[in-house]
Amino acid sequence: MACLGDARALPSLLTALDSDVDAWRAIEVSGYLPQAADRLVPRLCDHLRRIDLSQQWNEMSANAVLTALAVLGDLAAASVVMDTLGAALRHERHGVTRSVLETLRAFGPAVTGAGRTIRSLTEATDVHVRPAAVAALWAVGGDLAEVMPLLLGLLDDPITFRITDAADVLGEVGPPASAALPCLHGLLTHDCEWVRVHCAAAFWDIGGQAGAPAVLDVLLQAMAQNPATANHVVACLDRMGSLAAPALPLLREQLSLPRRGGRYRSIAHDEELQQVSRALIARLGPPVREATAPQTA
Repeated sequence: MACLGDARALPSLLTALDSDVDAWRAIEVSGYLPQAADRLVPRLCDHLRRIDLSQQWNEMSANAVLTALAVLGDLAAASVVMDTLGAALRHERHGVTRSVLETLRAFGPAVTGAGRTIRSLTEATDVHVRPAAVAALWAVGGDLAEVMPLLLGLLDDPITFRITDAADVLGEVGPPASAALPCLHGLLTHDCEWVRVHCAAAFWDIGGQAGAPAVLDVLLQAMAQNPATANHVVACLDRMGSLAAPALPLLREQLSLPRRGGRYRSIAHDEELQQVSRALIARLGPPVREATAPQTA
């Protein structure tokens, strides 16, 4: 019920969070009830505050709470999130540090006083922390002159997920990030289809219609090669509007399958894939003609 956004699930979630009986189940679905953030966030913060990060096995619990807080986006959680960042740094819990940065990124520029700490983490040695810090620095500070060299550096990184993370942030920046277009264009022929897809999406978000043919070619080839890219592909196709019309045959083919690829083959991602694909087909395909009743003499 909570996953469907049904508020009737709220009393059970609150009971689980208050009693700490199966609280992890409530934490996992809290983000689906943003209308109840005022009641959920204080309880989630209390759980986060009580997690002892000196114990490694508590990382997963902290990450789950931080994910829920990021989705709910309530700034009332900012102080406990920053406290958690301090604990994560003291105990070298890099996974939790990354989750905190992702939560601060979700909070955006309304977070005050976090810039210096985030900035220091853009030089972190952990492979996951550094791109998360760069993304958070852009979301919180919005200083393109500061962030652009860091993003370009990540595009030149040999680690593929650092490239895709940087491409996603550049796509958020949009046209002001035009200095990245030559590098992104070069990455459209990368060996990894995930890099090609993320860079193609960023190339579209920054460069617009001029790059549409190259972007569309990359997206369709990647989706045919690796169906797991489908969610990311159709999200970009949706942004491309009428220029995505050549993708219609592949979208129809995907919808005709009894089981699609999609991200991690999860039900939620498959439903998202179907929803966006059907909306695209309805918007871009030829109108369906209604059958006319035969005329009688």
